[in-house]
Amino acid sequence: MSKRDIIRLAFRNFMRRKTRSVLTILGVLIGTAAIVVMVSLGIGMNESFRRQLSKMGSLNVIEVNRWYFEEDGKGGGYSRESVLDDNAVAKFEAIEGVEAVMPIFQTSLKLVSGKYMMYANIMGIDPKIQEAFDFKVAKGRLLTEEDTTALLFGSDTPYQFYNPRSRNNFGGYYYFGGSVDGERPEPDVDVLNDKMVMTFDYSYGERIPGGGGQTGGRQPKLYKVSGVGILEPSQDEKSYAVFVNKDYLKKIIKENQRAQGGRGSSSMDDGYWQVKVKVKDMKDVERVQEEIKSMGYGTYSLLDILKSMQETAATMQTVLGGIGAISLFIAAIGITNTMVMSIYERTREIGVMKVLGCMLGDIRNLFLFEAALIGFIGGLLGIGFSYGASVLLNRYAGGLFGGGYYYGDPSDNIVSLIPPWLALAALVFATMVGIISGFMPARRAMKLSALEAIKTE
Repeated sequence: MSKRDIIRLAFRNFMRRKTRSVLTILGVLIGTAAIVVMVSLGIGMNESFRRQLSKMGSLNVIEVNRWYFEEDGKGGGYSRESVLDDNAVAKFEAIEGVEAVMPIFQTSLKLVSGKYMMYANIMGIDPKIQEAFDFKVAKGRLLTEEDTTALLFGSDTPYQFYNPRSRNNFGGYYYFGGSVDGERPEPDVDVLNDKMVMTFDYSYGERIPGGGGQTGGRQPKLYKVSGVGILEPSQDEKSYAVFVNKDYLKKIIKENQRAQGGRGSSSMDDGYWQVKVKVKDMKDVERVQEEIKSMGYGTYSLLDILKSMQETAATMQTVLGGIGAISLFIAAIGITNTMVMSIYERTREIGVMKVLGCMLGDIRNLFLFEAALIGFIGGLLGIGFSYGASVLLNRYAGGLFGGGYYYGDPSDNIVSLIPPWLALAALVFATMVGIISGFMPARRAMKLSALEAIKTE
């Protein structure tokens, strides 16, 4: 019997018992769809986590500070032995896989422009590494090494200016207010063109009930500054900070400390406030983190959160995949039952085939092909159903997880994701389930006595 004859007979037998075949295929369809959809929920959750975290910052960036925690979670503290200074920066740069290192000075200063003012989170950075850490401007330009009094504003900081004499005083948080036609209103201060001064005197330009400002020492200086750029919106800290050349910030902090008799909230003796380390490849982040920890520093990265999220998703994926596997197992029982019944109904036909000299291997292959055909068709239809279910889940069930909406972009909230490899694996798996389910009935057909089979009515 040729392969063509086997295929032709298999399709003929399939069509002769349409109802039973369709019901068996339906079982495979449900089982395949259950596995694919359940697994896709875990994959979608992982991708949703990744997209949301990437909006909060780069997954390749490690934040280094002097706070540390014991591995067992029982202790920790502030390391005075491990200072974040230029020597530490050099050590971090020498680690294999590190692309760039950004040391940061940070302090709080008051910015005043006419009648408007704000309490700004000022970060001193090295202009050379801005592009490496994804600093991108929406207006103006980035800082240069020649800049001293130049300021680079995060996307939200221009909206923090407020008028202390206004009845509509929001305390510098006006950017949370309403919008016009879905768009943000223009800020009260044009930070790229308006004149500004910067000072450590928090009472400058307004009366603070009960007093305020610096006490003791000389009056803090006023520093004339100018804005050179506004960064593109982002979900990380860059949106809420004002950046300046770190050498200039170090200079004015020391000036203020000397003016206040050595006092001040920001000290240069303890080195940098924070150091950010960018790793070339995300797969090396964990290794670099461990190496930095061994130096006595505390580290943090978004990859830590992602790993925890992925563990949760993996557990959920295992449970859901198990539920789907049970459905497909039930479908396999249905295929076996169908093929066994087919043998009972075709006993005489099998006997005639043996008498006519049909080889036992051809009889076996005939039944295996029929079982595989049921598995393949059921798997194919199940995958089609899964894609439809995935589209509906992403469209209507996104609010059940809410992650994408929390960060302001619903497109990042993926409930179900079916990659090509999952669809292909499901189709192959369903076909193999069919073949395995048909193996026992096929062996039974091979063992039938030809004479007894012919006598069967």
